Amino acid sequence: MNKSRIEAFSDGVMAIIITIMILEIKAPEHSTIGSLIPLIPVFLSYVMSFIYVGIYWNNHHHMFQVVKKIDGSVLWFNIILLFWLSLIPFATNWIGSQSFSTVPMACYGFILLMCAISYSFLQNKIIKLEGKESVLYKAVEKDKKGKISLVCYASAILLAFISPIISGILYIFVALMWIVPDKRIENQINKI
Repeated sequence: MNKSRIEAFSDGVMAIIITIMILEIKAPEHSTIGSLIPLIPVFLSYVMSFIYVGIYWNNHHHMFQVVKKIDGSVLWFNIILLFWLSLIPFATNWIGSQSFSTVPMACYGFILLMCAISYSFLQNKIIKLEGKESVLYKAVEKDKKGKISLVCYASAILLAFISPIISGILYIFVALMWIVPDKRIENQINKI
């Protein structure tokens, strides 16, 4: 199977996700600076989610840059990832409109956790298909950042019921951890 269709479809879905998120931000009814203040949580939630979708797009691109084989199961694991990513606009809108309150923050974390799990499943399926000699396996075999992310998301979901602020800090921490360009795949490509 040709991987170009999976890349093009994924790029399109992620672009639509970002478009939906920005369309959820409604302009204020008044033309004063003060009318923007209620939009601060909405805008902050958009920025955080935009960064998350960007991180997934970037990592998805890097991963598929080295993929040699795909099959029907890879297509389905990719669809599952896109399903969870497509829920980010819903959670973004909810946390922004509710000023980062408990249940929306826990829901946001659950969706981020499921995105991370789905990405890991996709990555592992590709590795299983290509084998342990593949560039992808060599690049991500230890995957410390992935494991740390899963622990942080699970913790943030629970901590949202104690302190949504701590939950938000964990989401920001994970985003900052991933926003630094991940050189693992590029380093493996350079070794070839």
